[in-house]
Amino acid sequence: MSVLSARLKRLVQSLRTSREHLEAEDEERSASRRGTDPIGALASRQRARVSGVLQAVTYRSSQDKPILVGQLYDGTGSIDLVWWGRRRIAGIKPGIHLLAEGRVADGTHRLQIHNPAYQLLGPGQ
Repeated sequence: MSVLSARLKRLVQSLRTSREHLEAEDEERSASRRGTDPIGALASRQRARVSGVLQAVTYRSSQDKPILVGQLYDGTGSIDLVWWGRRRIAGIKPGIHLLAEGRVADGTHRLQIHNPAYQLLGPGQ
């Protein structure tokens, strides 16, 4: 039973890895088609135009200042889009695709763009 269990575990892990790999390739192709900068190639202090899918959206309160943070993923990496003074923005939610522009800055966990200009993208965009 343990041999079968180990094989099943490896099969499930390979399927999951394959799915994640396919999703990353799809996001990377979409970003390339839009002509945006690959997130994985960005450096701090440069202006960037990025696109991808919002994987997470969180609200933080810093000294009574609301902060909305969206983690954007394009298949090459992730960047935090940080909106100061916002508790929520209509249309900004996990799973949506968007295009964002702004100056890249260093962040605690990953690069960030503060108060980016953005455009929500519909299916096929």
